[in-house]
Amino acid sequence: MVASRMRVAALAIAAMAVAACSKKDGGAADTTAASSTTTTDTSAIAASSTSAGGGWSDANIFALLDEANAADSSEGAIAVTKGTSAAVRNFGKLMVSDHHKLRVQGEVLAKKMKITSTPPADDNIPPDAQKEMDNLNSTAKGKDFDKAYIDGQVDDHMKVLQLAVKAMGQAQSTELKNLIQKATPVVQSHLDKAESIQKTLK
Repeated sequence: MVASRMRVAALAIAAMAVAACSKKDGGAADTTAASSTTTTDTSAIAASSTSAGGGWSDANIFALLDEANAADSSEGAIAVTKGTSAAVRNFGKLMVSDHHKLRVQGEVLAKKMKITSTPPADDNIPPDAQKEMDNLNSTAKGKDFDKAYIDGQVDDHMKVLQLAVKAMGQAQSTELKNLIQKATPVVQSHLDKAESIQKTLK
């Protein structure tokens, strides 16, 4: 379920926009992509060839991180309204806020570098995120929802950290590596908090 989610492929890092924040992010991402398409044809070709060889290009990494952040933000928005525990609701708010910021940082850097985010061939984040969203939406409000959400967040953030490690090893741009280095402690803190909450949800 959650374990197989997007973080597997990504920082992750899109699920359907449940929060206004996510919708705004999507629009910003589309605008960024549109504004840099003309100047990024070569990068897109390079991304395709790199990804075909089994590795991730910078364009691939930007896409994966963005998708992972969008999913966490959208799932957090559901937790804010359906969470029963104050800790779960507050964690959801933190996910919406922090992952929105991480998305924006990624979009700004991609635009600055004139790179159009291009998902790799092995990207399974969107379908996995959709499954998780469907599960959260169909789970009744209460203890079951709280547990399903937090269990998913623990799994997701573990996978995002794995994604970050792989992305660091394959990123070509120093600026992108710096972005990943700055984001990793944030993701680790989310995992620590989610695990702490998970222990209280028996």
